[in-house]
Order: sequence, then C-alpha cells, then structure tokens
Amino acid sequence: MIKIENLTKRFGSHTALNNFSLTVPKGAIYGLMGLNGAGKTTIIKHLAGLLYQDEGTITIDNQEIINNEPLKERVAIIPDDLYFFRGYGLTQMGTFYKKIYPRWNQPRFEAMISDFGLDAKANIGKFSKGMKKQAAFCLALSSTPDYLILDEPVDGLDPIVRRKLWHYVMDDVADREMTVLISSHNAKEMEDVCNYIGIIAGGRMVFEGDLLEMSTDAPASIEEIFIEKLSQGGDYRA
Repeated sequence: MIKIENLTKRFGSHTALNNFSLTVPKGAIYGLMGLNGAGKTTIIKHLAGLLYQDEGTITIDNQEIINNEPLKERVAIIPDDLYFFRGYGLTQMGTFYKKIYPRWNQPRFEAMISDFGLDAKANIGKFSKGMKKQAAFCLALSSTPDYLILDEPVDGLDPIVRRKLWHYVMDDVADREMTVLISSHNAKEMEDVCNYIGIIAGGRMVFEGDLLEMSTDAPASIEEIFIEKLSQGGDYRA
C-alpha cells in the first residue's frame, strides 16, 4: 500500500503541496489526475525519494522510502522526463538495471524488446520520444517491481503501442498484485485502465473515489467529474 498523509511541500514562498493525502491499496491501479502544474510530478518525486516533505508522512508498505534501498528495489518509476545514460543501448541499460533490481527478469526483457521492435544495441539517445517510452517500460517491467509509478506514461504513443503497454501492466497486476500509481491529465485513458481515481488541484486532493462504486452510484464519466471539480473553485493550478 502507498499511503501519503497530510503532505505539505514548499519551495520558498510557493506551496506546491498543501495537506495532501492519498491511499493506493495493494494491487490497485490508481489514476492521479490534475492539470499541468497541479502538483502531480512533485508527488512522484517524493515517492522516488528525490524530495523530502516539509510536513506529513509518505510510506510504502508502512516504510519510508528515503534512504531505504531494500524498498527502492521493489519500486520502479517511469518519469515524464526520461533519462538514460549517454551513449547507452538497451542491452547496456539492462545490465545496469540487473545490478540494482535483484528480481531482474532477463527473458522478459528480451521478449519485450522484440515485441516492440526495438534495437537493443542502438543508442537510446537517438530513439524517438515514443521509442524511449517503450524502452523505459521494457526496463521497468523487467525489474519485476511490486510498485510501478508512472508520470504521464503514454503521451505521444500511438493507440496500438498504448494498448500493448497497458496489457503488460494489467497482466502484472493480475498475476502478481503489482500496485500501480499513474499520474496523468488524460481522463479517458484513466477511466479505461484504473480502478481508483484521485483529482489534485492546487496541491490539494479535491476528489478521490473507487471507480467500481462510482459506476454504480454515479453515471458521470471521469472526464465530467474532472471538469466539475476543477470548475468549482476556479483555477486550481499551483
């Protein structure tokens, strides 16, 4: 379980996150939605252990991520701003990941590279943006993580590739109860793949719900709820 309670983060006079709370149950696919600048990426950076909160708590399986290498070995993150070592190909990146993630699955890595038609020896820096995202998924999912955290993961990908990527993710959720947190502003995509949804605006959680219960109790689509929540208080962007 991912649990964030009363998280506040300030950058000088700017409050990026304001008493923000979120709970992602084990085995869930949770969509965190918000406009650009709402605070989604700041949350991802906290979960990656790159930022330390001013107030509140952040835990994964009741453990803090900061300075916790055994826990980090169970978490894979695909940021919006992808990074690969200069001049490295997928084969070299895979060798590096194998040293970090003890449950590295080499056969899966090779199968995914083949499935997406990527050149394992080519310089990833020369890949297109879409190919880089596919490469990032090959690396992350071959790490066999218990937790997968994604920041705008499928922007710019064609429908066939998106469908293939979500198939891999959902298989891991079904087979291993992998827990997934997805940061996105794409309401339709989130409605298709998630079973929980949260809406962040101005660094605050303004809506959180179970999509199964929502589909029974409320006929509104995620996009309609998203627009409604953002319009209730004007411009929520941080």
